Amino acid sequence: MKINPSQLTPINPLRATKTTAQDQIDGARKLQDAYHDFVGKTFYGEMLKSMRSTVGKPAYFHGGQAEEIFRSQLDQHLTDHMSDASADGFAEPMFRLQFPQQAALLAKEDQKATANLTDLSTLRRR
Repeated sequence: MKINPSQLTPINPLRATKTTAQDQIDGARKLQDAYHDFVGKTFYGEMLKSMRSTVGKPAYFHGGQAEEIFRSQLDQHLTDHMSDASADGFAEPMFRLQFPQQAALLAKEDQKATANLTDLSTLRRR
């Protein structure tokens, strides 16, 4: 069976494929935030998990399964906070290596924002 391309109806995309510069910047910013979140939570989550594995269960006063569930939720909460506080320090260089185009786009945008602030500082009161 042969397919005749002239008989096929064209397929229109559901959304526009053209993206504006602002859409690209917003997409890069979302990607950067998601990447920082992923790297931070993965790093700190594994760190806490390995830390907990080095400490054995006590002979007395161990809460059993309920304590393990609580400790797991506590570790998740700690991971979230540690990731928010300090993941940018080691995730940003990794982001620049993994996604160089988006990193360059964000650096250019940040440079523009900084330039606007320096322009304002040159204004004087009369």
